[in-house]
Amino acid sequence: MTTERQSDPNTSARREPGALREVARLFLKLGCIAFGGPAAHIAMMRAEVVRRRGWMDDQRFLDLLGATNLIPGPNSTEMAIHIGHERAGWRGLVVAGTLFILPAMLIVLCLAWIYVRFGTTPAAASLMYGVKPVIIAIVAQALVSLGRAAIKNAATATVGLVAVGLFFLGANEIALLLGAGLAVMLLENWRRLRRSALSASLLLPGFVAGTSAFQAAAPVSLTQLFLVFLKIGSILYGSGYVLLAFLRADLVERLHWLTDRQLIDAIAIGQFTPGPVFTTATFVGYVVAGWTGALLATIGIFVPSFVFVALSAPLIPRLRRSRWFGSLLDGVNVASLALMAGVTWQLGRVSLIDGPTVVIALMAALLLIRFKVNSAWLVLGGALAGLALRAFMA
Repeated sequence: MTTERQSDPNTSARREPGALREVARLFLKLGCIAFGGPAAHIAMMRAEVVRRRGWMDDQRFLDLLGATNLIPGPNSTEMAIHIGHERAGWRGLVVAGTLFILPAMLIVLCLAWIYVRFGTTPAAASLMYGVKPVIIAIVAQALVSLGRAAIKNAATATVGLVAVGLFFLGANEIALLLGAGLAVMLLENWRRLRRSALSASLLLPGFVAGTSAFQAAAPVSLTQLFLVFLKIGSILYGSGYVLLAFLRADLVERLHWLTDRQLIDAIAIGQFTPGPVFTTATFVGYVVAGWTGALLATIGIFVPSFVFVALSAPLIPRLRRSRWFGSLLDGVNVASLALMAGVTWQLGRVSLIDGPTVVIALMAALLLIRFKVNSAWLVLGGALAGLALRAFMA
């Protein structure tokens, strides 16, 4: 019996009566209380499923965590989906992911409704005056932390710097991700390439030279809105904050459905609520196209995660061991950070508009780095600071 359990660690768990209900209760709870971003979410999941409930051991948890880094999409959401699949099979996969997303989606939808109707009032403007610098600090701190893991050697550092430069020159974000992945893969495996090296390297210029060709404003289309978020959910690697780069490229620069200020407001709302940062899509969808737009944007950005987890689960033990696939992923990750860095700089120019906003951003960064303060509390503090400063200046 022990041998059978080791060869298929999921079988006994999936046959336990009530496993699906346990999965539902756990991820509904986490969806309501999981503040602090993907790293905090994953830490909470480990505390629940490894230490408290004993659904799996640390090694299996790490294997699943590694798998989430090999596929596009929001890491903590995909981790929830993986755990649900491990515990309760395919029904657990659907239930865990849905209930982890649903509370944040509903909260963001309510906040989007309030924002659209009252977002231009002096009180709302004062709130966002203090919140926006905090968001810049949170994103910058995440960028530094993720950079330590992503920049593994000279090859990834060089490709990352080149990607930042190409971003500011207007290179297409998808082309940057693919080009950087190929570049690192070729650099780290060049001794093994031989004759194929030349033909493979000829692909690179075509990928990194692509630019956003459409700059004219476009009418809002529900189909196009859904496809934009489906594309983002299907190709976005790295932190949820990389979402900024894709949203800005598509909705601000190409389609002109959002302004930079609305984009940073959307990210602020995503930070203040529990659950995945990708529920920013719910906010954006509502601002652009109402309730229907919110639903379509949310489905579009999250449904690829369910598909990728379902497809990748059987391949977990093999993927990271591949030198080729592993180095390709390293390049994609470092390009994701390059996009994130470029957009952080651009949005910082919109958010850090005077001395008080700079001070708020610096204080938020200090509290994040030195005292590890939860980002939700920082956003709340920024909102209160904005109200106080605007009242004082008035």
